[in-house]
Amino acid sequence: MVDRRMQVFHTVAGVLSFTRAGELLHMTQPAITHQIRRLEEELDTRLFDRTNNRISLTAAGLEVQRYAARIVDLHEQMAESVNAMTGVHTGLVTLGASTTIGEYMLPGLLGDFRQRFPEVQVRLTVANTDAVVAMVADNVIDLGIVEGDVANQSLRVETCVSDELVVVVAPEHPLAAKTEVEPDDLLEHEFIQREIGSGTRSVIARWLLSVGLDEDRLHSAVELGSTEAIKGAVQAGLGVSIVSRATIGKEVTLGTLKARPLKPRLPRSFYFVRQRQKFRSNLMDELFRFARQHLEQGGECAASQERQ
Repeated sequence: MVDRRMQVFHTVAGVLSFTRAGELLHMTQPAITHQIRRLEEELDTRLFDRTNNRISLTAAGLEVQRYAARIVDLHEQMAESVNAMTGVHTGLVTLGASTTIGEYMLPGLLGDFRQRFPEVQVRLTVANTDAVVAMVADNVIDLGIVEGDVANQSLRVETCVSDELVVVVAPEHPLAAKTEVEPDDLLEHEFIQREIGSGTRSVIARWLLSVGLDEDRLHSAVELGSTEAIKGAVQAGLGVSIVSRATIGKEVTLGTLKARPLKPRLPRSFYFVRQRQKFRSNLMDELFRFARQHLEQGGECAASQERQ
C-alpha cells in the first residue's frame, strides 16, 4: 500500500487544490491538510506555498512530486504483477470522462464491468474535456475519455467511438419543419451554448469556421454547463442548440424534442486519453477491451486507431 501521505501529496500536487484533491480521494479537506502537514513535518520542509486561497509547489515540493509519481507508478506495477501471477483482478481504476460520455455512455458500461470484476474499484470523475485532459496530464487519473480534440502531444490519444452532433429544437419551433439545418439557419434563432472548455463547443466552433462562420455570430444569450440543462432550455422554448445524437433518444421517442441533422453533417469521434510513459496495467487493458466490446454491441465503436 502506498503511504497515505504520499498518495495525498501526489493528488494535491497534480490538481493544486486541497478541495479538489479531497473530492478525488473522497476525503474531507481537513483530512487532506492533516496528511500534507504530517509529510511536511517528516521532511522538515514546506511543500506548498499558500497565498490568496491558492497553492503552488515550493522547490522542495517539485522535487518530492518527481519521486511521488515514480512511487505511485511502481506500486501499481507491483500490484499488477502479483495479480497477474495469482489470476486475481483487484485494484483501482481511475477514470475521467467529459460530460456527454460520463452522463450517457459510461454508467451502463461501468455497471457491466463491475459485475464481471466485482473486486475492482472504479472511480469516475465527470468534467469538461479540458479538465479531464489536464487530470490525465497531471497523473491524477489513469484514463480519460473525451469528446473534444486533444492538443497535448505528450499524451496518447486513441479514437474509438463515432458520434454525430445534431440540431435540437422544440416540436413547435420553425426549424422542426426542415429536414436539414444549414449554417445560416442557426443565425436566425437564439442559440444555447455549452461553456468554454466543453469538447462539444470546440467541435461546433470548428464546424462553423469550416463553413465560413465565426462562433461570435451566433445569437448566444445563454451558456449552460450540461447537456441536460440544454435540453431543458430547448424544451422550454429558450432557443435551439447542437448536441450529441446519443443524448436525446428518450426525448425524440417521447416527442418532446425534434432532432435535425446539419448540412453539411457534423460527425465527431470520442477518444481515450492516457499518459504515453505511464505503466499500462492489466486492469486498464481489461477496461479497454470491455469498453470496445460494449460499444460494438451498440454499433458505435470503430476500429481503434492511435493518433500520433
